[in-house]
Amino acid sequence: MRPLSTPLPSIDTLKDQAKRLRVRFADEMQPVSHSRALELIAAQYGFRDWNTLHAAVGNRPPFNPWMLGSRVRGTYLGQPFDAEVIGVQALTSQPGRYRMTLHFDTPVDVVTFDSFSAFRQRVNCTVDETGRTLEKTSNGRPHLELEW
Repeated sequence: MRPLSTPLPSIDTLKDQAKRLRVRFADEMQPVSHSRALELIAAQYGFRDWNTLHAAVGNRPPFNPWMLGSRVRGTYLGQPFDAEVIGVQALTSQPGRYRMTLHFDTPVDVVTFDSFSAFRQRVNCTVDETGRTLEKTSNGRPHLELEW
């Protein structure tokens, strides 16, 4: 059995993995049924069968890596920060996404010009399960990145 400390994907994510696995096998001229693909996914996660994996995922609270009041570290607009999570909500309309409010220990200067500054100490953002925003700066980096 797999370690309990590792979060499991949602049922929808697991089913999507099974679909992709079926396509991969079909591309290699080795078609498998949907039920066989689900069983293979269960084995990949260390479960004896799909029903056991489904029960494990269905009986757990949604994975939320950030708790209210927890301490986080990362970068915001390229600037390092340490912060407290003062608000967090899993978005049911977007599985795997979290709306967060962070309070930086030290205000972060969000302007890169030497002759001008704009400090932010509280930030609202939406991050994925990796702790990154979808929105990116002009250099292609996420607006906010949390460290693990």
